Amino acid sequence: MTARFILASASPRRTDLLAQVGLTPAAVVPAAVDEQPLKDERPRGLARRLAEAKARAVADAYPDDAVLGADTVVAVGRRMLAKAADEAEARRFLELLSGRRHKVLGGIAVVLPGGRVLSRLVETAVRFKRLSGDDIAAYLASGEWRGKAGAYAIQGRAAAFVAAINGSYSNVVGLPLYETCGLLAGQGIVPEIADGGAND
Repeated sequence: MTARFILASASPRRTDLLAQVGLTPAAVVPAAVDEQPLKDERPRGLARRLAEAKARAVADAYPDDAVLGADTVVAVGRRMLAKAADEAEARRFLELLSGRRHKVLGGIAVVLPGGRVLSRLVETAVRFKRLSGDDIAAYLASGEWRGKAGAYAIQGRAAAFVAAINGSYSNVVGLPLYETCGLLAGQGIVPEIADGGAND
């Protein structure tokens, strides 16, 4: 019998990504965590810290299960772009990303029964084309920027902005699947294999 795990996240994208590879959490529990960076905290440290904090926040209620937490940070240099608070901030983010290379840092953490924490940090480099005023206006009007780190969704309309990507695509969507599967597999949590009858 495959071990079970709990997903500490409110993001439907992470649930969908896990389902894509045959992983279904026993429960999905949003973690109430302050996502503001600490003083002088760098993007890599923030992504890892928040992933661990989210997993720990939920683990107390599920002491017999593995709890998976994740966080995504978009960074241009040392500047971190979180979820835009409003359309004006989303516009500023897109203008900053226009024609530039940025990093998407994905932190993942698993809290095991007994409290031991395993974590990973995954970095993906993304380069946007130069965005016109019309590009930005249309994207803002779509509303797709809401609730997204960096104010864009690579799996949606913003795919047309991406000139190059180096690293994990799923990390930019919200969860680095290769590394997540590796962490979970070490705890006996493996994808469910369905018989699709492809060779019938």
